[in-house]
Amino acid sequence: MTESVLRADIEAFLADLAQSASPATLDAYRRDLAALTAFAAEQDLPGWHALDTALLRRFLGRERSRGLAPRSLARRRAALSRFTEYLVSLGRLSHNPVSLTQAPRQPKHLPHPLDVDRLAQFLDAPHDDTPLARRDQAMLELFYSSGLRLAELAALDLDQLQGPRVRVMGKGSKPRQVPVGSRARAALEAWLTVRGQLAASGETALFVGIRGQRLGHRAIQLRLAHLAKERGLAEHLHPHRLRHSFASHLLESSQDLRAVQELLGHANLSTTQIYTRLDWQHLADSYDAAHPRARRSETRKK
Repeated sequence: MTESVLRADIEAFLADLAQSASPATLDAYRRDLAALTAFAAEQDLPGWHALDTALLRRFLGRERSRGLAPRSLARRRAALSRFTEYLVSLGRLSHNPVSLTQAPRQPKHLPHPLDVDRLAQFLDAPHDDTPLARRDQAMLELFYSSGLRLAELAALDLDQLQGPRVRVMGKGSKPRQVPVGSRARAALEAWLTVRGQLAASGETALFVGIRGQRLGHRAIQLRLAHLAKERGLAEHLHPHRLRHSFASHLLESSQDLRAVQELLGHANLSTTQIYTRLDWQHLADSYDAAHPRARRSETRKK
């Protein structure tokens, strides 16, 4: 069967998925399924009805041998699973063949949080007070104050700011409200007083670029990297690292894993446990001070 025929089913699937998925997810799935389509054509697959676990294992194995990272492989497998579930719903397949393939083991490497004092010095660095500088400061403060994802911050509209809180739409279109600290509120107020000098008429985005339109993901990433160099931060800075610093610093101070889970918008507590870093020395000191077996030797001495 030709690639064009195979692609027609994928386009129908993506059109259906567009009703609930983000544009970024759609773009990623389109690339993943395009790779599958090319592979299926190479294998002379007569149609999606002939898709089986053996072929999918060969496909994922080839992608792994091409050097695809475990995280990318996991996303590719997820795209295949969503697509095959779609085919099952249409009656093209009797079951989902992806379920019998093994998910790649994910590395647990996470970005190190920035040092609290170093981050404070970075955030407190003076700027030239131009509209762009105020915008950048507001973005920095909001990232760290509320632990937002890049996509969440970029998608913010003006009406999502609600005094000491901000309402965001997280992964899976799940809304949540997170607090906004006093420093972030002050930076946002300073930005909002000059936002009109940049924003195009009718633009609802909270953060806009020099053309007056919503600031995109890549533009935000580039601004953070530029500010890190400009302010003398000797480490690479990106939105995920600010989010990770937010979670780690809050967890080290509060020891409230459930609260951090809610603030981050994680569906499972296990995700928060992997995502955040506890200050081991702080935990060790707490253990020595509180656990009765840890204090026994001291008690005996008395």
